[in-house]
Amino acid sequence: MLTSKLKNTTPIRTLRNILRIWPTLNQAVGFTVLHSFASLWRNFRASTSGIGLTLTLAIGFINFGASLGLAQMIVGHRGASYDAPENTIAAFQEAWKQHADGVEGDFYLTTDQEIVCIHDKDTLRTGGKKLSVAGSTLAKLRSLEYGSWKNAKFAGEPLPTFQEVWKSIPADKWFIIELKVGPEIVPVLKQQIDALAIPHERLLVIAFNTDTVAKTKQLLPDVRTHWLTGYKADADTGEFTPTAAQIAKTLQACHADGLGTQGNRDVVNAAFIDQLKRAGMREFHVWTIDAPEDAKYFQKLGAVGITTNRPAFIRESLGLE
Repeated sequence: MLTSKLKNTTPIRTLRNILRIWPTLNQAVGFTVLHSFASLWRNFRASTSGIGLTLTLAIGFINFGASLGLAQMIVGHRGASYDAPENTIAAFQEAWKQHADGVEGDFYLTTDQEIVCIHDKDTLRTGGKKLSVAGSTLAKLRSLEYGSWKNAKFAGEPLPTFQEVWKSIPADKWFIIELKVGPEIVPVLKQQIDALAIPHERLLVIAFNTDTVAKTKQLLPDVRTHWLTGYKADADTGEFTPTAAQIAKTLQACHADGLGTQGNRDVVNAAFIDQLKRAGMREFHVWTIDAPEDAKYFQKLGAVGITTNRPAFIRESLGLE
């Protein structure tokens, strides 16, 4: 009812309403409200000079809310993969039962141009037999099952496609798409997003490959995209790379909307985040967080999303409904 009321008004009035009610909203409802505002804005066609200012204020408000820890997503890492086999429909469905705000899945492109959900470059660990994912057809990959490695009760879980994962996501939830390969996957991804009429505001694309990030921003410019990075310590000096300065340069070069950072507390602290923000970073999310003390730490730093194998456990530890 709340979101339907917001849709029956103008963006300016809607923004005022959001600012008024935001402190009273829980996380899931808050994101649904923001989705509705994004849809309203996309469909609104007006030429008044104040409209551009309204959008600027809205973006600033959302980023400000995230900095206060008000707009964090709790994201199921490969689904609720602590309890169910990763990157399967069973894991994604379990994430919804655990009240995740979104799910993250890993995606490869097959030889027959299908996008499939699996983390490793081959099927040995989760499928029991070694097949190259990028070197196989969908039919060949689906000759295996991907559940019994976790628990016998999941025997028979198939390898899901991108379309199947999307269709398993409730209307008020987020879909975080990790692209595990190079930019060749992006045109196929765009085709499928268009064919499925997926609202762009419900998507976040993430990748370690900077060419993949850049291609996503070229073909899907209004889809939020984060560049991913972990950290390595120098054996002699103990200094970690990449540095904040190197990260900022990379984000600018690939036109990423934000950063997906490994949850390394030896590196990522308030000063580190502040340096990145001063260099132009708009937002960041963190992975993979399963300890309550780590979740609270990154919540205070203002992460827009916390990716975890245990959505219910982390949500409860943060005092979220």
